[in-house]
Amino acid sequence: MSEPRTMLDKVWAQHVIVARPGGEELLFVDLNLVHEGGTFLAFDQMRAEGRKVRKLKQTLAVTDHYLPSLNRAAGAAGIANPEIRNVVVWLDQHVREFGIEHIGVNDPRQGITHVIGPELGLTQPGLMITCCDSHTATQGALGALAVPIGQSTQLRHVLTTQTLWQRKPKTLRITIDGALPPYVTAKDVILSVIARIGIGGAVGHAVEYAGSTIRNLSMEGRLTVCNMSIEAGARIGMIAPDDATYEYLHGRPYAPRDADWDRALEYWRTLPSHPDARFDRELALDATTLAPMVSWGTSPEDSSPIGESVPDPASIGDTERRRRIERALEYMRLAPGTPLSGIEVNRVFIGSCTNARIEDLRAAAQVVKGRRAVVPAMVVPGSTSVKRQAEAEGLHRVFLEAGFEWRDSSCSMCGGSNGDLVPPGERSASTTNRNFEGRQGPGALTHIMSPSMAAAAAVMGCLTDVRALAR
Repeated sequence: MSEPRTMLDKVWAQHVIVARPGGEELLFVDLNLVHEGGTFLAFDQMRAEGRKVRKLKQTLAVTDHYLPSLNRAAGAAGIANPEIRNVVVWLDQHVREFGIEHIGVNDPRQGITHVIGPELGLTQPGLMITCCDSHTATQGALGALAVPIGQSTQLRHVLTTQTLWQRKPKTLRITIDGALPPYVTAKDVILSVIARIGIGGAVGHAVEYAGSTIRNLSMEGRLTVCNMSIEAGARIGMIAPDDATYEYLHGRPYAPRDADWDRALEYWRTLPSHPDARFDRELALDATTLAPMVSWGTSPEDSSPIGESVPDPASIGDTERRRRIERALEYMRLAPGTPLSGIEVNRVFIGSCTNARIEDLRAAAQVVKGRRAVVPAMVVPGSTSVKRQAEAEGLHRVFLEAGFEWRDSSCSMCGGSNGDLVPPGERSASTTNRNFEGRQGPGALTHIMSPSMAAAAAVMGCLTDVRALAR
C-alpha cells in the first residue's frame, strides 16, 4: 500500500512532467495569470526571440495594480500620471500582440487578480496556478496549488511552455481549532499565526491550514488566510476543498457544468490530505484565545492584540530581533509601552486582495452605520462584481453617509502603484497585507488590521478595539 499523502503531495504529483537529478521538477501549469507590473520584460524577451504564447486559453491578463480607483470612464487615456498610464497601456499592447485574453480597465469583470480568479470560477481545486505576484497563494484557499513566479525569466518560461521548474517544498500544517470570539476574524487569525512564527517561520514550506476554525470560515475568510501565507515566509498556502468550496464554485462563469461538474467533484473530493498523512512540521493554535489584532511595527509579525501595548525592545533577548524592533519603533514614531488602543490615525483604507470582498465590506459597514468618519477614509472594492453587489445591498450608501470615499476596484493604496498614497508622516489604519516601511508611500506609517477594526479607527480617529463599539 502507498504511504498516506498530503494534499500538496497529491496535487504536485498530478503536475510533474519530468524530474532533474538535483531535485527540481518540471510542472504543468493549468492557469497563468498576468498583470501589468514588470511583466513587459518577459514580453520583450519573447518578442526578441520570436516566441509565442503556448496555451492562450490557459492564460489571462488582468490590469489591477496601476489602475486608478477614480475617473475610469476615459480608460487609460484618463490617467494623468504618464508613467502610470504607460504601464497600463503597455500591458494592453502586449496582450493584444500575443493574443492573450485581457480583463482591462473598463471590463465588467475587472478586479484584483486574486479576487476575480475565485469569483469567476477560474480558480478550482487541484489546479496549478501561477502569477507574477507574491500573493498568488490566496487562491490556495480553494485547494489549488497557486505559486508566485518571477516577472521576467519565470513568466517567460510559463508563457512559452506552459510549464515551470520548481523544487517541492516541505509541508507545514497549521491546525486552528475552536470558535472565534465575537469580532475576531480571519485577518486576526493569520496575523496571530505570523506574530507567533515570524515572517520567516514558514520559509521553504507549503502551508496547509486545517482545523475546525478553518473549516468554519467562509470562503472569503479562507482567502484572507491563504493570502498572507507569504507574510509568514511561505510561497504556497492551501486549504482542503469541502462542501463550502463546492457551493462557492457552483454556477460561476468558468466553473465546470453538468456532467463536467460531476466529474470534477469526484476528483476534488480525493484531494484533501489523508488523515494519517505526515507533515514535516505541525503547529496548533486555540482560536478561543484570539483577539482583534493590529500591527505596531514595520512587518506583519509586529502585531499584537489591540488590548496590549507597544513592546519594549529592552525586554527582547535576541539581539537581532531587538535591533529590528528598535528601528521599527523609530520609523513608526512609537514609544515602548504605549497602549495600542488610542494611537491616533490620519486616514483609513479598506481594500486590497486581502480584505476587499463582500464579506469584508459588510463587516466594515456594520461598524460605521449611523456613525461618521473623523479622518479621511476610503473603500476600494476588490472587484467590479463586489462593487455591484455592495451597491445592490446599499453598503455604498452606508459608507458615503459616514463620510467615506466609495471608489472603483483596484489594488489602490495597498502598494500605491496607481498613485493612491499615504502622505509622508501620516498614520494609516489599513486592511492590507503589509506594513513595510514606505509600502503605502514614502514615510507612510501603516497599521494593518481587519475591516471592522479599520472601520472603528475611522469613526474614532484612533486605533480602537472594535468590540467597544459593538451594537
